[in-house]
Amino acid sequence: MKDKRILYVSSEVVPYLPETEISSMSFETPRMVNQQGGQIRIFMPRYGNINERRHQLHEVIRLSGINLVVNDLDMPLIIKVASIPKERIQVYFIDNDEYFKRKATLTDEDGKLFEDNDERAIFFAKGVIETVKKLNWSPDIIHVHGWLASLLPLYLKQFYKDEPLFNESKIVTSIYKSGFENTLNPDLIKKIQFDNIEEDKIKLLAKPTYNNLMKVAIDSSDALIVGSEDLPEELTTYLSQSKKPVLDYHAKDEFSEAYTNFYTTSVLG
Repeated sequence: MKDKRILYVSSEVVPYLPETEISSMSFETPRMVNQQGGQIRIFMPRYGNINERRHQLHEVIRLSGINLVVNDLDMPLIIKVASIPKERIQVYFIDNDEYFKRKATLTDEDGKLFEDNDERAIFFAKGVIETVKKLNWSPDIIHVHGWLASLLPLYLKQFYKDEPLFNESKIVTSIYKSGFENTLNPDLIKKIQFDNIEEDKIKLLAKPTYNNLMKVAIDSSDALIVGSEDLPEELTTYLSQSKKPVLDYHAKDEFSEAYTNFYTTSVLG
């Protein structure tokens, strides 16, 4: 992977959030590429329960200050950055007071999904892409982890399809078991349609369940990775029918060679 540029976009990354299948692989995979001489950038949301002082986050003024339109509202984008100790890896945080100040990630103290998670997902996708544009950094691969990041493939292939910086970028999405019960805000499809994204690309989101969100991500990705040993059967079937390169599940302690081969042969070809 020497000199390859890989952008990692995740809803959670250790050490900033507790260790889960997603947060762990969102750290281990870029660390692997970094050790192989690749160039990496990691993006995640700056949830209010991330301790900024302990992790030494600081705002990047030159990248902050633009407004992103979400459902006809101007939402200010704040970019923060931190370094993972001992790894020489920088992590960029997408922040906005309205969406990410609350002291929680995706659910309230009763475990109920936040009503605006749909808008947070749109804001996160747009925020990552606009920031990478400002950095003028053209990735060879964009690797997406976690459902809050799952609208990024759709937005790249539709809303930003004429953006030359990403012309050669290949999108890989890891599909995990951990999702959510019920649905996101049913108005999600209208909010995406506000961005003039073709209805046939998002008709599944008329019912924004976890499985449907991941199906839309699969449709807009170039290759897929099975991130959990047991996926919902519905997603396993959808993956097999996608006619796209799919890497089977590999555990954290033995994924490195398989991921490297998948990146170089199936994704970059």
